[in-house]
Amino acid sequence: MSLSPSERANSFDGVGRILGMGTDISGFIEYRASGDDQEPTWYGAHDLSPLNDDVRNYDAFGCLFGVRNYANFRPLAAGRGFPPDASAALGARFAQLAEWYGEDSFHSTTWITWAEVRAVDWDEPAEKPDSRLHEYRQTPSGLRMTGKASWSAEFAEAVGLGRGDVREWPDGAEWLIGDTLYRSVTVRRRDAVTGTGEWRPVWEAMKELAEQHGDDNVRLVVWFDD
Repeated sequence: MSLSPSERANSFDGVGRILGMGTDISGFIEYRASGDDQEPTWYGAHDLSPLNDDVRNYDAFGCLFGVRNYANFRPLAAGRGFPPDASAALGARFAQLAEWYGEDSFHSTTWITWAEVRAVDWDEPAEKPDSRLHEYRQTPSGLRMTGKASWSAEFAEAVGLGRGDVREWPDGAEWLIGDTLYRSVTVRRRDAVTGTGEWRPVWEAMKELAEQHGDDNVRLVVWFDD
């Protein structure tokens, strides 16, 4: 089966093995509002799945939440856990999942507010180059990225790497081996979470709620399963 560049890039784990089963994201958007003579309360608004089409994008997972962070970003909102003031809808969802699959079926639960998303510098680069070398092929229209992986037998043989050896390559380093160009690349946040990609509908939904309730009163709670 032939994979697209994005599919191929996400078909390898941190040591370059093809993934039979990968990591998927689930989530829920909530907003906080005051009721009649009550303290502000969180309410469920949108399930994440229909907004981002369940896209498995490890660069985005790492950039936002520190999960599968092969691109070496400083995560925006990692390891915060399940919010103690979660909405009734989200609490019911978690209880249902725990009953169906067991409490160990999901991990890395965390959350991020719309105020934090709005404050992101999307031009910020990762803290060091991608752990996976980016691979390109020459085409009539120029270089075309064909994937990225932490391990390539062809590359390893050419540069003298042993099986399982891990090295950090300087940003911009390149090797032309056969008809494949291998390049060490430092990824920017906007490369991982693109303005027109699967996260755009999520941000639009959060923005719309924030216009009603305030930036700090809208958050996305996420969790992951393997």
